Amino acid sequence: MMKINQTILKEFILVGFSVYPHAQTLLFVVFFCLYLFTLTGNLAIMGLTWMDRYLHTPMYLFLSVLSFSETCYTLTIFPKMLADLLAKDRSISYTGCGLQMCFFLGLGGTNCMILTVMGYDRFLAICNPLRYPLLMTNIMCGKLVASAWIVGFFISVIQTALIFRGSFCNPNLVKHFFCHMRAVVRLSCLDSDLKEYIVTAMSVSGLMSTFLVIILTYVFILSTVLKIPSAEGKQKAFSTCASHLTVVIIHFGFASIAYLKPEASGGDDTLIAVPYTVITPFLSPLIFSLRNKDMKNAFRKVLGKERNFLNNLALSLHK
Repeated sequence: MMKINQTILKEFILVGFSVYPHAQTLLFVVFFCLYLFTLTGNLAIMGLTWMDRYLHTPMYLFLSVLSFSETCYTLTIFPKMLADLLAKDRSISYTGCGLQMCFFLGLGGTNCMILTVMGYDRFLAICNPLRYPLLMTNIMCGKLVASAWIVGFFISVIQTALIFRGSFCNPNLVKHFFCHMRAVVRLSCLDSDLKEYIVTAMSVSGLMSTFLVIILTYVFILSTVLKIPSAEGKQKAFSTCASHLTVVIIHFGFASIAYLKPEASGGDDTLIAVPYTVITPFLSPLIFSLRNKDMKNAFRKVLGKERNFLNNLALSLHK
């Protein structure tokens, strides 16, 4: 579809939450607190996994990689969003917009892939426990992690290149708080509807395919767990999957609402993007930390070592 006012844009204006002028300060405080908690939770998971040798297993390796990916994911959005809530100038350069979109899509896709890898790891651990050490070696873990990043960013680069191919039309107002692909592609001068359909179809296909793989692994896991004779054994098997399954439901649930939203429901995706860009990264480390005994035990060990260190330091200073 041809649009008028075709021009070469050097920057975009992120409309963001400017439509709620009286809520800017409140939104800044809320999002800033969520950002701090998200960073703290993810950094704590990565730190505990590195410090506690008991957590040097494939499951916690994948968890720490997910935490690192989500930390990078929030870094692509939160700093600019927080600054825009306080600043009058909400512009972002053409290149900056493209890079933000590419990293957002790439890291989002990587998160989906890592969650799929975590499901596959639980499938091997529960359905093939005897062969698990032979199948899930350090080399295999490295290959799975690398594949998750490569696939996530491969799709991201294709989507971003497709969106930024050609020129954009005035006005250069992006109706979002970051360079979301659907908001930016609507500014394309040529075939914006076709581009939006293609990039959305790619995102939905990637989202649904990884989710279906996870569901398939849990079908096999459930089938195996139901065959365990003891109730204690069943509970132990389910406990190792509870956190992962909870995060999967939240992650894919919020993302599906955003990407499967029909066009007829409106062109402004700002509010509907908040759950999967802000709330999901906040809840993920919280769920993995609170619902995991090993993580809580590792945290207690670190606190115990810190307490002993401070006591010894106080005694030495007293002497």
